[in-house]
Amino acid sequence: MQITVLGAGRCVTGSKYLLEWKYFSALVDCGLFQGKKEMRRRNWKPLPTDAHSINAVVLTHAHVDHSGWLPRLVRQGFSGPIYCTAPTAALLRVLLPDAAHIQEEEARYANKKGFSKHKPALPLFKVADARAALKMLEPVSFDQWTELHPGIRFKFNRQGHILGAAAVELESKVSGGERKSVYFSGDVGRFGVPILKEPVSYPGSDVLFVESTYGNRTHDPRDPRHTLCREVKKGIDRGGIILVPAFAVDRTQEILYMLHELIVEEEVPEVPIFLDSPMGIQATALYTSSKGEHDAEMRQFFSEQVNPIFPSNVNVTPKSRDSRKLNNLKGPAIIISASGMATGGRILHHLKLRLPDPKNTVLFTGYQAAGTRGRRIIEGEKEVKIHGEWIPVRAQVGRVSGLSAHADADELILWLSRREKEPEQVVLIHGEPGAQEVFAERLKDEFGWDSVIPEIGDTIQL
Repeated sequence: MQITVLGAGRCVTGSKYLLEWKYFSALVDCGLFQGKKEMRRRNWKPLPTDAHSINAVVLTHAHVDHSGWLPRLVRQGFSGPIYCTAPTAALLRVLLPDAAHIQEEEARYANKKGFSKHKPALPLFKVADARAALKMLEPVSFDQWTELHPGIRFKFNRQGHILGAAAVELESKVSGGERKSVYFSGDVGRFGVPILKEPVSYPGSDVLFVESTYGNRTHDPRDPRHTLCREVKKGIDRGGIILVPAFAVDRTQEILYMLHELIVEEEVPEVPIFLDSPMGIQATALYTSSKGEHDAEMRQFFSEQVNPIFPSNVNVTPKSRDSRKLNNLKGPAIIISASGMATGGRILHHLKLRLPDPKNTVLFTGYQAAGTRGRRIIEGEKEVKIHGEWIPVRAQVGRVSGLSAHADADELILWLSRREKEPEQVVLIHGEPGAQEVFAERLKDEFGWDSVIPEIGDTIQL
């Protein structure tokens, strides 16, 4: 058996691992490359093996940097199956068509404006490809062994990162009838955060592929609820609109949960909250209905007939016309909308309207990547370009830290420390080189493990 790293090698995007045996092959994850142009170009490169020859895909979770290349794989001839947890399948039914729609819209816009080098500009994949991929989904329960091929089986272990997120524990027979195990961490979630059950700790394996996104740092130890409370109270006192750019999956639900707690505990006044993101609305409904994934606190809320991520003061605006009506909204009120880095989506319309007014607040709730509109606003630029217009930034700008869905370095060590078996090989994936090198040193110091940090294209022999 050999494993080739096709993505997330010395970077944090495009997760894709090709597993090859003599008569069988499979992918663990099938993600899109995101970020800078040179990284996105990788999405157009063919795999080193024919898509027809791949027998199955096993997905850790629904984030598009782990799943978003599936429609492209299908377009190239892959015919299934695609194994994932049931909540992941539900999220994919929302995320994949949306990713395809964005591809088609970007190609249409490039052709209209004539700025593409390609004539005509083409989408990476189409909505029809996404729908075809969705037909291949085969949901599998957590903690259940599933045969991939005679002598090869896997199971999903809960990871808590987002709804449905899992690690993949894979066992393969080798010569002599012995079994070898390979463990893919996926994205490791955090301990002690609300809504979802905590990650299942690493049990041990012969080979470990572990993410290292935050391998060189720890999250802000301050309770993000306190910062959210302070910023919301100030925004309400000004009588303005509080705009919250938030990712539709997980971040939106966490913000709603904390706002509900603050209102119930009378730490902030009850004001109208508007969830203005079609994907956020659908994701929140899925988080609500997936009761088997809820932690003890969430189950307690529901036993009391309370939904803390969809309370009575939350209003939804699924249609564009509903969203446009918010232009007439008077404060104080809160609008939660995507995207989290203000790179697109409905939040841009709200920013365009509300940024010039110093009564209003823009409250960022996550990391703002270099070059994004969110980063420029956070860094204090006096005006930003939205839809071709320069918009003055006079609104108050705030930030809530510590809301990442990724385990930090200390939490990764905790997740690894409860193992019952030592790995023979450790492979660091899904991290920037600096973070990976620091984490490799820490694994050596803490556990005595030597780690491999592969480049994209490198092969690990088992």
